[in-house]
Amino acid sequence: MDRMTATPARKVLLAAPRGYCAGVDRAVIAVEKALEQYGAPVYVRHEIVHNKYVVKTLEKKGAIFVDETAEVPEGNIVIFSAHGVAPVVHEEAERGKLATIDATCPLVTKVHKEAVRFANDDYDILLIGHEGHEEVIGTSGEAPDHITLVDGPEDVANVEVRDPEKVVWLSQTTLSVDETMETVGALKQRFPLLQSPPSDDICYATQNRQVAVKQMGAEADLVIVVGSRNSSNSKRLVEVALGAGARASYLVDYAEEIDETWLEGVSTVGVTSGASVPEILVEGVLEWLAQRGFGDVETVTAAEEHIAFSLPKELRRDLRAEAAALTGDSAG
Repeated sequence: MDRMTATPARKVLLAAPRGYCAGVDRAVIAVEKALEQYGAPVYVRHEIVHNKYVVKTLEKKGAIFVDETAEVPEGNIVIFSAHGVAPVVHEEAERGKLATIDATCPLVTKVHKEAVRFANDDYDILLIGHEGHEEVIGTSGEAPDHITLVDGPEDVANVEVRDPEKVVWLSQTTLSVDETMETVGALKQRFPLLQSPPSDDICYATQNRQVAVKQMGAEADLVIVVGSRNSSNSKRLVEVALGAGARASYLVDYAEEIDETWLEGVSTVGVTSGASVPEILVEGVLEWLAQRGFGDVETVTAAEEHIAFSLPKELRRDLRAEAAALTGDSAG
């Protein structure tokens, strides 16, 4: 009888994939390599990725984060964040005689190019995304006269276009897949001839992390998402977990932010992390949970990721030049 009434075994479901995506990895390494190559300080426009820990770690190494290009002293290097910038920002850097390293994620660059191409063909572009997000600001800046922001399904009724036969939708790369498709469905009801981008704009990493959370959310009582408050893809993971059936889900930057009361009546905890979160922070959460009886960890694998992006071209050029110079020296 006791066995039947015993407390269920406590366990952790650990989502895979989680944490760093290829675009974030490339951007963070770009700042580290720039500091090694050119020495501190290296200026970065906006947070290189939306994660407190990453930003603080890079600041300790000599990176200086600024809100605007104009804050960078003339003649210095400025790195553009993974979220991308509008063409006007490149122009500002040129006027300020700044050397630039563009760490925009290649998947964001793809959306920028789509925006330019459709604008050149005189389409109205409906950009699905969150108002004020850096990625949305950058993409909108590619074709401000052609782009209308659509911030979720409830925004669809307000959309106006010049020609309903020449309309296309694009999206921010870090959205909820389900909500985006709901928005697209609502837009298609209003504009039956609405065209879709050549390939899905929501990035592979965002989609994979959401699928993994869906799989474990149905089984977990509580889902802890490691990520910062300004990280769009991290916040979406909390929403996806709740939508998948988790009783509760919380976003934390560090293990110390977890409230012990969240564990009351919980036997299964799901753990995942946003695409800009280093694994050391997840390890901290797993240790915190293990100390409270949640030491049994089971991985829930939704996909394998093998994508890697090369460093920004400006950095590759200078690293190659240095390598060539060193080879020349040693040859001499």
